[in-house]
Amino acid sequence: MRAARALALPILLGAASSPAFGELPPPVRAMVDAAIASGDNAKIEAVIAVARQTNPADAAELDALQAGYRTSQQRLAAQKAAEKERRIRSAGALDNWTGHIQLGTSRSTGNTDNLALSLAVDLDRKGIDWEHQLKATADFQRSSGVTTGERYFASYEPRYNLNKRAFAYGIAQFERNPFQGFDARYAVSGGVGYRVFDAKDLQLSVKGGPAWRRTDFIDGSGESSIAALAGFDFGWSITDRLKLTQDANMLANTGGAASVIVDAHNTTVNLETGLEAKVSKRLSTRFSYTIDYDSNPPAGAVSTDTLSRVTLVYGF
Repeated sequence: MRAARALALPILLGAASSPAFGELPPPVRAMVDAAIASGDNAKIEAVIAVARQTNPADAAELDALQAGYRTSQQRLAAQKAAEKERRIRSAGALDNWTGHIQLGTSRSTGNTDNLALSLAVDLDRKGIDWEHQLKATADFQRSSGVTTGERYFASYEPRYNLNKRAFAYGIAQFERNPFQGFDARYAVSGGVGYRVFDAKDLQLSVKGGPAWRRTDFIDGSGESSIAALAGFDFGWSITDRLKLTQDANMLANTGGAASVIVDAHNTTVNLETGLEAKVSKRLSTRFSYTIDYDSNPPAGAVSTDTLSRVTLVYGF
């Protein structure tokens, strides 16, 4: 009897010191806790998957740990989203703007005396339902004391998100290009658009609607016309440091008034393609090629102008 008790005692002590059935062994629990503490979702999923294979009796406890982590992450994401929405709704008109400033210049003296300047500003403000875009460019060139190139462009475009992909827009544009035959050209349009692609590395949106345009020519004359606007914006992040952009706007006169039909039947296309390479977190270099086309330019002007730019870009 005493021998039986002596034999059973070590067995009972061993059972008391080992984990109960269905309870994770301390080393496994420590490994899972360390993975969860890292906050790395891929690591957490991998560690729990391995632990579930090697400890099938503890699958329920592992499922509970995984579900608890996912619930906490969902709660944290909801809190962050609510805080972000609160900040956006309480932001002032000058808050939450992001954008880019581009600057390019060249200067030559000696046998030739040339000066070229290029400046562009692109601002964007995203809210809960609204998005605002401001763009402005200025290009100036002077050769041997004579101005040989001058173009200014500015636009403001508010967008209202109808859902995650569709939006309504309004746009107001101003352009000056005396070498293309006009001192000032204004355009106002409103319509609808759609985001065909809206991923982190690929974006494509299209838009269209009626427009009104006013052109003041360098000879002092002017004309107004009813028009239609169609456009698209394209962006493709080829790599983390290389991005291709494509912006296009097309205004086609519809002849909504007699004076437009007779005096001004004109289609203009503004097409810009850019390739941007990151130098650092804030700085990039950008090469862009712009085509301006008028189907019916003023006398003495040609239909197509092109402009190549190499600029330094600062993002904020």
